[in-house]
Amino acid sequence: MGEFGVTKPMVMIVFSMVVILAFTYFAARPAAIVPGRLQFAGESLYGFVRNGIARDSIGTQHFMMFVPYLFALFLFVLVNNYFGAIPFIQFPTFSRIGYVYAIAGLTWVVYNAAGIWKHGFAGYIKHQTLPPGVTGPILVLIVPLEFMSNILVRPVTLALRLFANMFAGHLLMILFILGGEYLLLYSDKIAYAPVGIISLILAIAIAFLEMLIMFLQAYVFTLLTAMYIGGALAEEH
Repeated sequence: MGEFGVTKPMVMIVFSMVVILAFTYFAARPAAIVPGRLQFAGESLYGFVRNGIARDSIGTQHFMMFVPYLFALFLFVLVNNYFGAIPFIQFPTFSRIGYVYAIAGLTWVVYNAAGIWKHGFAGYIKHQTLPPGVTGPILVLIVPLEFMSNILVRPVTLALRLFANMFAGHLLMILFILGGEYLLLYSDKIAYAPVGIISLILAIAIAFLEMLIMFLQAYVFTLLTAMYIGGALAEEH
């Protein structure tokens, strides 16, 4: 695929979209009063994002207009993270930082657009850079710091958090698996065999821990997005 400029992460991104569209379509299609398992799973995930993330972080007045984006974002990050736990794929898409910067950039556009929609451009800049009750010469220092923190740095830190967790976990699993394989199959010292077994056991333990981290990172990414939107819409900084 490299000859055509198509890489494995690119295929996985497209495949994740197909998986998400299929899941949401077949979960919503029955719309039964007594839901089946797939419908129940879809409704549970939607309710989790709607009530546990969007409403609690954005507030009851405006949260519903952002639920579709947050729900899609949560599923997108979740599916691409769990690719790292599927045999023969075993590669979390967001261990490639370019993909993380893309969704972090989209979040940056959404929460800044929400703030400008609510306060106007000048009002939003003031809202994000002037803490209430702060006056005097200290503003020369506070305003640039607030602008950097709230406008420029957020998408970078948001992306790095997800990327670092996915990359480090993937790298750690490779280290223990390959180390155990070498000590068991290729080392000329039989005394290293127990260490190889321990290394493979640790790799399995790390794999289960990674499955928890994959969910938590999807949750944290979506939660921070909702918090940024809520902060942009708030009446006070």
